[in-house]
Amino acid sequence: MIRFLLLLALVLSFNNSYGQLGFCNGSKGDPIFQEDFGTGSGYGPRLAAGITNYSYVTQDPQDGEYTISSIIGREIPSWHSYSPNLTPSGGKALIINAGFTAGQFYRTDISGLCENTTYEFSAYLMNIYNSASGACADGDIPVNVKFQIWDETNTQLLKEGSTGAINSTAFPLAEEYALTFKSAPGQNNVILKMFNNGEGGCGNDLAIDDIIFRSCGDLTSIDAGNSSNMNLRVCEEDTPYNVDLKATPDNTVYQTHAYQWQRSLDAVNWTDISGANQSNYTVVNLVQSTYYRVKVAEDSINLTNNLCSSFSEAFFVQMVSVPTAPVSNGDVVVCGNSEIPQISVKAGVDEMVNWYDAPSGGNLLQAKSFNYQPDVAGIFYAEAKSTLIECKPSSRTAVKITLDNIPDVEDETIQICPNSNISLDAGVSGFNYMWSTGENSKTIQVTQQGNYTVEIATNLGCAVTREFTVNDIDDAQISDVRTDENSIEIIPVNTGVFEYSLDGVNFQDSNVFLGKPGGVYTAYMRDKSGCNTVSLQFPYISPLKFITPNGDGYNDNFILRGVETFPSSQIMIYDRYGKLLKASNGSNFSWNGTLEGKDLPAADYWYHIKIEGFGELKGHFSLIR
Repeated sequence: MIRFLLLLALVLSFNNSYGQLGFCNGSKGDPIFQEDFGTGSGYGPRLAAGITNYSYVTQDPQDGEYTISSIIGREIPSWHSYSPNLTPSGGKALIINAGFTAGQFYRTDISGLCENTTYEFSAYLMNIYNSASGACADGDIPVNVKFQIWDETNTQLLKEGSTGAINSTAFPLAEEYALTFKSAPGQNNVILKMFNNGEGGCGNDLAIDDIIFRSCGDLTSIDAGNSSNMNLRVCEEDTPYNVDLKATPDNTVYQTHAYQWQRSLDAVNWTDISGANQSNYTVVNLVQSTYYRVKVAEDSINLTNNLCSSFSEAFFVQMVSVPTAPVSNGDVVVCGNSEIPQISVKAGVDEMVNWYDAPSGGNLLQAKSFNYQPDVAGIFYAEAKSTLIECKPSSRTAVKITLDNIPDVEDETIQICPNSNISLDAGVSGFNYMWSTGENSKTIQVTQQGNYTVEIATNLGCAVTREFTVNDIDDAQISDVRTDENSIEIIPVNTGVFEYSLDGVNFQDSNVFLGKPGGVYTAYMRDKSGCNTVSLQFPYISPLKFITPNGDGYNDNFILRGVETFPSSQIMIYDRYGKLLKASNGSNFSWNGTLEGKDLPAADYWYHIKIEGFGELKGHFSLIR
């Protein structure tokens, strides 16, 4: 089947010279006769005897020859080199190189027509000479074809018409031509003839395809009162339903009209309605969606043959069901101070949703939306309605938004004594708990430092997480005890939260003690969690920082307060060069800054104190003159 799809021009009207041609302006039936010249890639097959007096060739034809092929212009370069598009299976066309003498070149018998019926004959024609080739120096001869329809006796011409000049083009151009005729009573066969009105020579070469005969009838419309758009919608609650249908032909073809109404549930399989043979038909007690159409013919005898009649478009009486309740996409729980979210439902095809504040009646909150955005929590109701017709709405579906308060909690850092345990408490009661350890109680016991979390959840699923950081407490360790003439300072090894004491009973946060008399002391240090306590015994002797031996009674002598508590101690005084200036025991030590009765110069001097059981204490002081 050829289509010449580069450009298709439907010739719908002609001037007075070719007034006999014209298309069916009404309803067209299925083809009674169709010649598409077959498919394939080769030449042929040859036409049956008697169809043409032209010679058949298996190449591009010369004057007075024809071929059947899917390719134009294989050997003749002045023709359009074109595959006349052919259907996907490779359609062919009849290719004619007109003879030098004008006359008939095609004849075929058409059978199976219905009597007293209007028909349309049509065919596609294409001038295959390429005007851009310049092969016809003096101009090419246009294609001009005359169609004739004769009765089967070949004695009565029923209709004829000519295409007029079909001029050559620089690109392939196919045009469809047609004429209509009416069969007489008792007439079932006709003869189609085609004539070349031009003469052979340069040009006048053509391709023909898709020769079709089909019935032509009135365009018939159906209306049902106020519904004239071929569709009537009825609410399901209004069934069974009665409706009057009226068929109205446009009277462009038929002079008389015979009717047969049909019904279908799928618009594919149709059944005649017994006795429905008038232009009007009343549908009674309809309870389901149904299609109706009317078959129209000019003679009632032709109603039994679909090829001899025409059909109206299908008129659809559609039963619109009561919508089912919308399906909620889920109730929503809003946790804490989160924003109120949008809620939504699903509904059926051709349905819309309205939102209300009550299960029935109430106020319309939002129309025609599957979604609703509330401002507050609560219960909202979705109702489905048909978008096709105003019918009974569905029952309403409740969608609930619940506010779920969650507790405020803070993370916590906790100190733990090494090799001990501690209780971690979620801190709020009446919730569901899930610890990072896998436990689900409000409190848990842990023995190791690390990070622990607990998810505190409500019964509705809102949750908050609290984190505990558990650190091991550093052991209390004394690095040293530093003393001077009026203070004792306990020096820890590490930093931490410790407290200090010199008697093991009275503890203080400060590690410095003031105004203590000389003697043997024990320094105590412990962490405030009570993990461990350490102690260190030390002697406390308070030396003067400087002496001014000028006889005024103040700091005239270097003394060591408290050394008297260590009578067996050994005390040595040295100058900066290491010369021993005085040696004594601790029973009653004092030095006035002289050596062998002579005043020593102002300078720094060093003392060494050896105390049995405590080792040696060293320091220096200044002598000021």
